[in-house]
Amino acid sequence: MVKAVRIHEAGGPDKLVVEDVDVGDPGAGELRIRHSAIGLNFIDVYQRSGLYPMALPAVLGMEAAGVVEAVGPGVTGFSVGERIAYPMQGGAYCEVRVIPAGRVVKLPDSVDDKTAAAMMLKGMTVEYLLCRTFPVQKGQTILFHAAAGGVGLIACQWARAIGAITIGTVSTDEKAELARAHGLDHAIVTSREDIAERVREITGGKGVPVVYDSIGKDTFDASLASLAPRGIMVSFGQSSGPVKSFDPARLAAGGSLYYTRPSLGSYIASREDLELSGRRLLDMVASGKIAITVNQTYALADTARAHVDLEARRTTGSTVLLP
Repeated sequence: MVKAVRIHEAGGPDKLVVEDVDVGDPGAGELRIRHSAIGLNFIDVYQRSGLYPMALPAVLGMEAAGVVEAVGPGVTGFSVGERIAYPMQGGAYCEVRVIPAGRVVKLPDSVDDKTAAAMMLKGMTVEYLLCRTFPVQKGQTILFHAAAGGVGLIACQWARAIGAITIGTVSTDEKAELARAHGLDHAIVTSREDIAERVREITGGKGVPVVYDSIGKDTFDASLASLAPRGIMVSFGQSSGPVKSFDPARLAAGGSLYYTRPSLGSYIASREDLELSGRRLLDMVASGKIAITVNQTYALADTARAHVDLEARRTTGSTVLLP
């Protein structure tokens, strides 16, 4: 028996319970992994709360790093003892699990387990946002919400490596300093500044060609108002709540704007795309262009407290659970 954190009903952090679970041998095409570090993400909150419904009971968690304990029949390219990591595979809040071999990537010696667990989902999210959803070019100015969060800090660095100019929203001056230290050019402190107004000031009234918005309800209007004509709003999260229905005529009125709601799962659905995204991310980290900041760690048994702190915006950078 091994420990796992499960929910039996949707609700608050108190619904997260530590339980004993059985983990069998891997089947055909599978690996058994012993986790060394597990990433915490806002999608975990969405699933726990019921915003993203799940079949219950369920083990939460979408990314982790660990070591291969056993290799199932038909698996090639992996062996016992190898270090691996993965994103977007539900069930990570546990000590040991079985997972399809085709959904993991090998880790180089230059990337430790905590870093890997903290960066796979967040880093691959930044990769598809900046490189594929809207391929950011050198010299462009972009707006990225929650710039001091785990995804935001990676995005600031990646954009800097491209040569783009970043405007980022943060909730406090402390978070503004943290984001600047990771490459942010212009910070907007939302507790005292109007987002769209400041974006227009910074861009000389032009607006930005793209807004990356993971906040949702609270920033939707400001995001649209910050776009230049024919700009694109990339809505990839909703930490403040889901966006209400809106009249598509608003896009025309704003200057033939575009709106898209992508997800990482769609961008790494094939093995080819998973390897592409993983390779780009690992190369950026190995080159030193991106540093992954793990600013909080919690024991797996304290996952509920980690959820409380995440929702209260008491965390910065990435957070890792330790089995």
